[in-house]
Amino acid sequence: MRALLSPAFALASLMLAGTSLAEPSALSAEIGSSGLKATETRLAALPDPAPPELFALAGVRFLSGVEAALQLRWQTDLQADWSELPILRLPIPQNPDARAFTGADLNTLMSGVDGQMEAARAALSTLGEQQFQLEIALKDLWFDINMNGIRDAGESVAQIAGLTLGLGGFGGTEMVDPAIRFDTADAAWLTAYTHLLSAVVHVAQAYDPAAAVDRVTKANEKIAEFHGTTPFNTAFDMMFGNQVDRVAIILHALASAPDQALAASAHAHLLAVIRENRRFWALVEIETDNDHEWIPNDRQASGLGLPVPQGLGAHWQEVLLDGEKILKGELLLPHWRYGAEAGIDVAKLFQEPPAVDLIGMIQGEAFLPYVRKGPQASAQSWREFERLVMGDSMLFAIFLN
Repeated sequence: MRALLSPAFALASLMLAGTSLAEPSALSAEIGSSGLKATETRLAALPDPAPPELFALAGVRFLSGVEAALQLRWQTDLQADWSELPILRLPIPQNPDARAFTGADLNTLMSGVDGQMEAARAALSTLGEQQFQLEIALKDLWFDINMNGIRDAGESVAQIAGLTLGLGGFGGTEMVDPAIRFDTADAAWLTAYTHLLSAVVHVAQAYDPAAAVDRVTKANEKIAEFHGTTPFNTAFDMMFGNQVDRVAIILHALASAPDQALAASAHAHLLAVIRENRRFWALVEIETDNDHEWIPNDRQASGLGLPVPQGLGAHWQEVLLDGEKILKGELLLPHWRYGAEAGIDVAKLFQEPPAVDLIGMIQGEAFLPYVRKGPQASAQSWREFERLVMGDSMLFAIFLN
Protein backbone atom coordinates (compact mmCIF):
# COMPACT_ATOMS: atom_id res chain seq x y z
CA MET A 1 0.00 0.00 0.00
CA ARG A 2 1.21 3.49 -0.73
CA ALA A 3 2.75 5.58 2.02
CA LEU A 4 -0.02 7.26 3.98
CA LEU A 5 -0.69 10.95 4.38
CA SER A 6 -1.09 12.25 7.92
CA PRO A 7 -4.30 14.19 8.59
CA ALA A 8 -2.28 17.35 8.96
CA PHE A 9 -0.62 16.93 5.62
CA ALA A 10 -3.83 15.94 3.91
CA LEU A 11 -5.30 19.22 5.08
CA ALA A 12 -2.24 21.11 3.88
CA SER A 13 -2.86 19.48 0.52
CA LEU A 14 -6.10 21.46 0.19
CA MET A 15 -4.28 24.22 -1.66
CA LEU A 16 -1.61 22.25 -3.43
CA ALA A 17 -2.65 19.65 -5.94
CA GLY A 18 -3.95 19.03 -9.41
CA THR A 19 -2.64 17.77 -12.69
CA SER A 20 -4.60 20.06 -14.99
CA LEU A 21 -3.64 23.61 -15.79
CA ALA A 22 -6.00 26.11 -14.21
CA GLU A 23 -4.70 29.66 -14.38
CA PRO A 24 -3.23 30.52 -10.95
CA SER A 25 -4.64 33.59 -9.23
CA ALA A 26 -2.86 36.71 -8.05
CA LEU A 27 -3.32 35.37 -4.50
CA SER A 28 -1.48 32.22 -5.48
CA ALA A 29 1.40 34.26 -6.86
CA GLU A 30 1.44 36.42 -3.73
CA ILE A 31 1.94 33.36 -1.55
CA GLY A 32 4.79 32.27 -3.81
CA SER A 33 6.58 35.62 -3.63
CA SER A 34 5.74 36.84 -0.12
CA GLY A 35 5.23 33.65 1.87
CA LEU A 36 2.38 32.48 4.06
CA LYS A 37 2.63 34.85 7.03
CA ALA A 38 2.96 38.01 4.98
CA THR A 39 -0.02 36.98 2.86
CA GLU A 40 -2.02 36.15 5.96
CA THR A 41 -1.20 39.53 7.52
CA ARG A 42 -2.34 41.43 4.43
CA LEU A 43 -5.55 39.44 4.01
CA ALA A 44 -6.43 39.74 7.69
CA ALA A 45 -6.12 43.54 7.48
CA LEU A 46 -8.63 43.90 4.63
CA PRO A 47 -11.68 45.87 5.81
CA ASP A 48 -14.13 44.03 3.54
CA PRO A 49 -12.55 40.90 2.05
CA ALA A 50 -14.22 39.27 -0.93
CA PRO A 51 -15.20 35.57 -0.74
CA PRO A 52 -12.03 34.31 -2.51
CA GLU A 53 -9.94 36.39 -0.09
CA LEU A 54 -11.76 34.90 2.91
CA PHE A 55 -11.13 31.38 1.65
CA ALA A 56 -7.47 32.22 0.96
CA LEU A 57 -7.18 33.70 4.46
CA ALA A 58 -8.52 30.47 5.96
CA GLY A 59 -6.15 28.42 3.84
CA VAL A 60 -3.01 30.41 4.65
CA ARG A 61 -3.97 30.45 8.35
CA PHE A 62 -4.07 26.69 8.29
CA LEU A 63 -0.82 26.43 6.37
CA SER A 64 0.77 29.03 8.67
CA GLY A 65 -0.11 26.80 11.60
CA VAL A 66 1.71 23.94 9.93
CA GLU A 67 4.61 26.25 9.07
CA ALA A 68 5.00 27.45 12.67
CA ALA A 69 5.06 23.85 13.88
CA LEU A 70 7.73 22.95 11.32
CA GLN A 71 9.75 26.02 12.33
CA LEU A 72 9.68 24.99 15.98
CA ARG A 73 10.69 21.46 15.00
CA TRP A 74 13.58 22.91 12.97
CA GLN A 75 14.75 24.98 15.92
CA THR A 76 14.85 21.82 18.06
CA ASP A 77 15.75 19.37 15.24
CA LEU A 78 12.72 17.22 16.00
CA GLN A 79 12.82 14.93 12.99
CA ALA A 80 10.01 13.01 11.32
CA ASP A 81 10.00 9.89 13.51
CA TRP A 82 6.92 10.86 15.56
CA SER A 83 4.64 8.99 13.19
CA GLU A 84 1.85 8.86 15.79
CA LEU A 85 1.11 12.58 15.60
CA PRO A 86 0.17 14.85 12.67
CA ILE A 87 2.73 17.44 11.59
CA LEU A 88 5.44 15.69 13.64
CA ARG A 89 5.80 13.17 10.83
CA LEU A 90 6.42 15.66 8.01
CA PRO A 91 10.03 15.66 6.74
CA ILE A 92 12.13 18.76 7.43
CA PRO A 93 15.78 19.74 6.80
CA GLN A 94 18.19 19.17 9.67
CA ASN A 95 19.42 22.09 11.78
CA PRO A 96 23.07 21.68 12.83
CA ASP A 97 22.64 24.32 15.55
CA ALA A 98 19.41 23.03 17.07
CA ARG A 99 18.60 23.23 20.76
CA ALA A 100 17.01 20.48 22.83
CA PHE A 101 13.28 19.82 22.47
CA THR A 102 11.32 20.32 25.70
CA GLY A 103 7.84 19.70 27.03
CA ALA A 104 7.17 23.44 26.78
CA ASP A 105 8.00 23.24 23.07
CA LEU A 106 5.42 20.50 22.58
CA ASN A 107 2.81 22.62 24.36
CA THR A 108 3.71 25.60 22.17
CA LEU A 109 3.48 23.49 19.03
CA MET A 110 0.05 22.06 19.89
CA SER A 111 -1.48 25.32 21.08
CA GLY A 112 -0.13 27.10 18.00
CA VAL A 113 -1.71 24.60 15.63
CA ASP A 114 -5.02 24.74 17.47
CA GLY A 115 -5.00 28.53 17.48
CA GLN A 116 -4.49 28.67 13.73
CA MET A 117 -7.28 26.13 13.18
CA GLU A 118 -9.61 28.34 15.21
CA ALA A 119 -8.52 31.40 13.23
CA ALA A 120 -9.10 29.55 9.95
CA ARG A 121 -12.61 28.58 11.09
CA ALA A 122 -13.34 32.22 11.92
CA ALA A 123 -12.61 33.22 8.31
CA LEU A 124 -14.63 30.28 7.00
CA SER A 125 -17.54 31.21 9.24
CA THR A 126 -17.53 34.73 7.79
CA LEU A 127 -17.38 33.23 4.30
CA GLY A 128 -20.37 30.97 4.97
CA GLU A 129 -21.76 29.55 1.73
CA GLN A 130 -21.00 32.59 -0.44
CA GLN A 131 -20.09 31.57 -3.97
CA PHE A 132 -16.45 31.90 -5.03
CA GLN A 133 -13.72 30.36 -7.14
CA LEU A 134 -10.00 30.55 -6.43
CA GLU A 135 -7.13 29.01 -8.40
CA ILE A 136 -4.06 27.91 -6.44
CA ALA A 137 -0.86 26.56 -8.00
CA LEU A 138 1.33 24.05 -6.24
CA LYS A 139 4.50 25.85 -7.26
CA ASP A 140 3.48 28.89 -5.19
CA LEU A 141 3.24 27.05 -1.85
CA TRP A 142 6.20 26.77 0.48
CA PHE A 143 7.03 26.68 4.20
CA ASP A 144 9.77 28.95 5.55
CA ILE A 145 11.05 26.14 7.77
CA ASN A 146 14.43 27.68 8.61
CA MET A 147 12.87 31.12 9.14
CA ASN A 148 15.19 33.03 6.83
CA GLY A 149 12.47 34.46 4.58
CA ILE A 150 13.84 32.68 1.50
CA ARG A 151 12.55 29.56 -0.20
CA ASP A 152 15.33 27.00 0.24
CA ALA A 153 15.71 23.39 -0.81
CA GLY A 154 13.32 21.12 1.08
CA GLU A 155 10.79 23.87 1.84
CA SER A 156 8.32 23.59 -1.02
CA VAL A 157 5.02 21.92 -0.24
CA ALA A 158 5.44 19.86 -3.41
CA GLN A 159 8.76 18.47 -2.21
CA ILE A 160 7.38 17.65 1.24
CA ALA A 161 4.36 16.05 -0.42
CA GLY A 162 6.55 13.79 -2.53
CA LEU A 163 8.61 12.70 0.46
CA THR A 164 5.52 12.09 2.58
CA LEU A 165 3.65 10.11 -0.07
CA GLY A 166 6.67 8.14 -1.13
CA LEU A 167 5.51 8.23 -4.76
CA GLY A 168 5.17 11.94 -5.42
CA GLY A 169 1.42 11.98 -5.95
CA PHE A 170 -2.01 10.53 -5.34
CA GLY A 171 -2.60 7.13 -6.92
CA GLY A 172 0.79 7.28 -8.63
CA THR A 173 -0.11 10.60 -10.29
CA GLU A 174 2.92 12.76 -10.97
CA MET A 175 2.47 16.23 -9.51
CA VAL A 176 4.12 18.71 -11.89
CA ASP A 177 3.21 22.37 -11.46
CA PRO A 178 -0.50 21.58 -10.97
CA ALA A 179 -3.34 23.90 -10.02
CA ILE A 180 -6.84 23.45 -8.61
CA ARG A 181 -9.86 25.75 -8.77
CA PHE A 182 -11.45 25.74 -5.31
CA ASP A 183 -15.07 26.68 -4.75
CA THR A 184 -17.82 26.89 -2.13
CA ALA A 185 -17.98 23.16 -1.39
CA ASP A 186 -14.26 23.06 -0.69
CA ALA A 187 -14.71 25.58 2.13
CA ALA A 188 -16.82 22.96 3.95
CA TRP A 189 -14.08 20.39 3.33
CA LEU A 190 -11.48 22.73 4.81
CA THR A 191 -13.71 23.46 7.81
CA ALA A 192 -13.97 19.73 8.47
CA TYR A 193 -10.20 19.38 8.46
CA THR A 194 -9.68 22.25 10.88
CA HIS A 195 -12.01 20.43 13.28
CA LEU A 196 -10.09 17.19 12.75
CA LEU A 197 -6.75 18.78 13.62
CA SER A 198 -8.26 20.50 16.66
CA ALA A 199 -9.67 17.16 17.81
CA VAL A 200 -6.26 15.50 17.54
CA VAL A 201 -4.61 18.36 19.42
CA HIS A 202 -7.22 18.37 22.19
CA VAL A 203 -6.90 14.63 22.74
CA ALA A 204 -3.13 15.05 23.10
CA GLN A 205 -3.51 18.10 25.35
CA ALA A 206 -6.01 16.26 27.56
CA TYR A 207 -3.19 13.95 28.66
CA ASP A 208 -0.65 16.79 29.05
CA PRO A 209 2.37 15.09 27.44
CA ALA A 210 4.79 17.94 28.25
CA ALA A 211 5.69 16.49 31.67
CA ALA A 212 6.32 13.11 30.08
CA VAL A 213 8.68 14.68 27.50
CA ASP A 214 10.71 16.33 30.26
CA ARG A 215 10.70 13.13 32.36
CA VAL A 216 12.17 11.04 29.54
CA THR A 217 14.65 13.78 28.61
CA LYS A 218 15.97 14.01 32.19
CA ALA A 219 16.18 10.23 32.43
CA ASN A 220 18.24 10.13 29.22
CA GLU A 221 20.62 12.74 30.60
CA LYS A 222 21.18 10.55 33.66
CA ILE A 223 21.57 7.44 31.51
CA ALA A 224 24.19 9.20 29.36
CA GLU A 225 26.34 9.78 32.45
CA PHE A 226 27.03 6.03 32.56
CA HIS A 227 28.19 5.73 28.95
CA GLY A 228 31.83 6.62 29.46
CA THR A 229 34.11 6.44 26.43
CA THR A 230 33.83 2.74 25.57
CA PRO A 231 31.83 2.03 22.39
CA PHE A 232 28.46 0.34 22.87
CA ASN A 233 28.42 -3.46 22.64
CA THR A 234 25.40 -3.34 20.30
CA ALA A 235 23.71 -0.87 17.97
CA PHE A 236 20.35 -1.22 19.74
CA ASP A 237 20.35 2.31 21.14
CA MET A 238 21.21 3.82 17.77
CA MET A 239 18.53 1.76 16.01
CA PHE A 240 15.71 1.80 18.55
CA GLY A 241 16.51 4.40 21.22
CA ASN A 242 14.40 7.22 19.78
CA GLN A 243 11.42 4.92 19.20
CA VAL A 244 11.60 3.53 22.73
CA ASP A 245 11.78 7.06 24.16
CA ARG A 246 8.75 8.07 22.10
CA VAL A 247 6.73 5.09 23.32
CA ALA A 248 7.76 5.87 26.90
CA ILE A 249 6.57 9.47 26.52
CA ILE A 250 3.22 8.32 25.15
CA LEU A 251 2.68 5.70 27.85
CA HIS A 252 3.69 8.07 30.67
CA ALA A 253 1.30 10.71 29.34
CA LEU A 254 -1.61 8.32 28.88
CA ALA A 255 -1.21 7.05 32.42
CA SER A 256 -2.11 10.49 33.82
CA ALA A 257 -5.64 11.61 34.67
CA PRO A 258 -6.94 13.39 31.54
CA ASP A 259 -8.63 16.79 31.37
CA GLN A 260 -12.38 16.20 30.91
CA ALA A 261 -13.04 19.57 29.28
CA LEU A 262 -10.42 18.95 26.59
CA ALA A 263 -11.72 15.44 25.99
CA ALA A 264 -15.26 16.80 25.60
CA SER A 265 -13.96 19.44 23.19
CA ALA A 266 -12.21 16.77 21.10
CA HIS A 267 -15.48 14.82 20.98
CA ALA A 268 -17.37 17.91 19.76
CA HIS A 269 -14.75 18.57 17.10
CA LEU A 270 -14.99 14.98 15.80
CA LEU A 271 -18.75 15.32 15.47
CA ALA A 272 -18.18 18.63 13.66
CA VAL A 273 -15.87 16.84 11.19
CA ILE A 274 -18.76 14.58 10.21
CA ARG A 275 -21.26 17.44 10.10
CA GLU A 276 -19.05 19.57 7.83
CA ASN A 277 -18.16 16.58 5.67
CA ARG A 278 -21.86 15.94 5.16
CA ARG A 279 -22.33 19.61 4.20
CA PHE A 280 -19.44 19.31 1.76
CA TRP A 281 -20.99 16.36 -0.06
CA ALA A 282 -24.38 18.10 -0.23
CA LEU A 283 -22.73 21.10 -1.90
CA VAL A 284 -20.63 18.97 -4.23
CA GLU A 285 -23.66 16.99 -5.37
CA ILE A 286 -25.44 20.06 -6.78
CA GLU A 287 -22.42 21.30 -8.76
CA THR A 288 -22.90 21.26 -12.54
CA ASP A 289 -19.46 22.45 -13.67
CA ASN A 290 -16.42 20.26 -14.23
CA ASP A 291 -13.49 22.60 -13.83
CA HIS A 292 -10.26 21.50 -12.10
CA GLU A 293 -12.20 19.92 -9.23
CA TRP A 294 -10.66 19.10 -5.84
CA ILE A 295 -13.04 16.25 -4.94
CA PRO A 296 -15.56 15.57 -7.74
CA ASN A 297 -19.12 14.30 -7.72
CA ASP A 298 -20.05 11.39 -9.97
CA ARG A 299 -20.49 13.72 -12.96
CA GLN A 300 -17.12 15.43 -12.58
CA ALA A 301 -13.45 14.51 -12.89
CA SER A 302 -10.74 15.08 -10.31
CA GLY A 303 -8.32 17.86 -11.16
CA LEU A 304 -5.73 15.74 -9.37
CA GLY A 305 -5.84 13.11 -12.05
CA LEU A 306 -6.89 10.70 -9.30
CA PRO A 307 -9.28 7.98 -10.54
CA VAL A 308 -12.33 8.55 -8.34
CA PRO A 309 -14.80 5.63 -8.50
CA GLN A 310 -18.50 6.22 -8.98
CA GLY A 311 -20.41 6.30 -5.71
CA LEU A 312 -17.39 7.34 -3.66
CA GLY A 313 -19.27 10.07 -1.78
CA ALA A 314 -22.21 7.84 -0.90
CA HIS A 315 -19.96 5.05 0.36
CA TRP A 316 -17.84 7.45 2.39
CA GLN A 317 -20.92 8.95 4.02
CA GLU A 318 -21.95 5.46 5.12
CA VAL A 319 -18.57 5.11 6.83
CA LEU A 320 -19.03 8.50 8.50
CA LEU A 321 -22.58 7.60 9.58
CA ASP A 322 -21.20 4.59 11.44
CA GLY A 323 -18.51 6.82 12.95
CA GLU A 324 -21.13 9.31 14.10
CA LYS A 325 -23.20 6.58 15.73
CA ILE A 326 -20.10 5.30 17.53
CA LEU A 327 -19.21 8.79 18.76
CA LYS A 328 -22.78 9.27 20.03
CA GLY A 329 -22.90 5.87 21.74
CA GLU A 330 -25.64 4.59 19.44
CA LEU A 331 -23.31 1.81 18.30
CA LEU A 332 -20.90 0.16 20.73
CA LEU A 333 -17.34 -0.92 20.05
CA PRO A 334 -16.94 -4.68 20.34
CA HIS A 335 -14.29 -6.15 22.64
CA TRP A 336 -13.14 -9.74 22.63
CA ARG A 337 -14.10 -10.21 26.30
CA TYR A 338 -17.66 -8.83 26.30
CA GLY A 339 -19.43 -11.13 23.83
CA ALA A 340 -21.86 -10.31 21.02
CA GLU A 341 -24.46 -8.39 23.03
CA ALA A 342 -22.35 -5.67 24.68
CA GLY A 343 -19.63 -3.19 23.85
CA ILE A 344 -17.78 -0.02 24.81
CA ASP A 345 -19.67 3.29 24.84
CA VAL A 346 -17.29 5.73 23.13
CA ALA A 347 -19.44 8.74 24.03
CA LYS A 348 -18.96 7.93 27.71
CA LEU A 349 -15.22 7.49 27.15
CA PHE A 350 -15.06 11.12 25.98
CA GLN A 351 -17.40 12.35 28.74
CA GLU A 352 -15.50 10.58 31.53
CA PRO A 353 -12.05 9.91 30.03
CA PRO A 354 -9.89 7.42 31.93
CA ALA A 355 -6.19 7.26 32.53
CA VAL A 356 -5.01 4.63 30.06
CA ASP A 357 -4.26 1.22 31.57
CA LEU A 358 -3.18 -0.83 28.55
CA ILE A 359 -3.05 -4.14 30.39
CA GLY A 360 -6.47 -3.54 31.94
CA MET A 361 -7.94 -2.45 28.62
CA ILE A 362 -6.65 -5.53 26.81
CA GLN A 363 -7.79 -7.83 29.62
CA GLY A 364 -11.14 -6.04 29.87
CA GLU A 365 -11.27 -4.74 33.45
CA ALA A 366 -10.38 -1.12 32.65
CA PHE A 367 -13.26 -0.70 30.19
CA LEU A 368 -15.93 -2.09 32.52
CA PRO A 369 -17.25 1.37 33.56
CA TYR A 370 -17.91 2.07 29.86
CA VAL A 371 -19.46 -1.25 28.85
CA ARG A 372 -23.17 -1.81 28.39
CA LYS A 373 -25.46 -3.99 26.35
CA GLY A 374 -26.60 -2.71 22.98
CA PRO A 375 -26.00 -2.96 19.20
CA GLN A 376 -22.38 -3.33 18.20
CA ALA A 377 -20.63 -1.46 15.41
CA SER A 378 -19.52 -3.53 12.45
CA ALA A 379 -16.88 -3.00 9.80
CA GLN A 380 -19.28 -3.68 6.91
CA SER A 381 -19.43 -0.12 5.56
CA TRP A 382 -15.64 0.18 5.81
CA ARG A 383 -15.14 -3.14 3.96
CA GLU A 384 -17.45 -1.96 1.18
CA PHE A 385 -15.51 1.31 0.97
CA GLU A 386 -12.24 -0.65 0.77
CA ARG A 387 -13.57 -2.74 -2.11
CA LEU A 388 -14.69 0.39 -3.95
CA VAL A 389 -11.26 2.06 -3.80
CA MET A 390 -9.39 -1.18 -4.47
CA GLY A 391 -6.92 -1.20 -1.59
CA ASP A 392 -6.35 2.56 -1.25
CA SER A 393 -8.84 2.96 1.61
CA MET A 394 -6.55 4.83 4.02
CA LEU A 395 -5.31 7.19 1.34
CA PHE A 396 -8.86 8.01 0.28
CA ALA A 397 -10.07 8.23 3.89
CA ILE A 398 -7.53 10.90 4.73
CA PHE A 399 -8.16 12.68 1.43
CA LEU A 400 -11.92 12.76 2.05
CA ASN A 401 -11.76 13.33 5.84
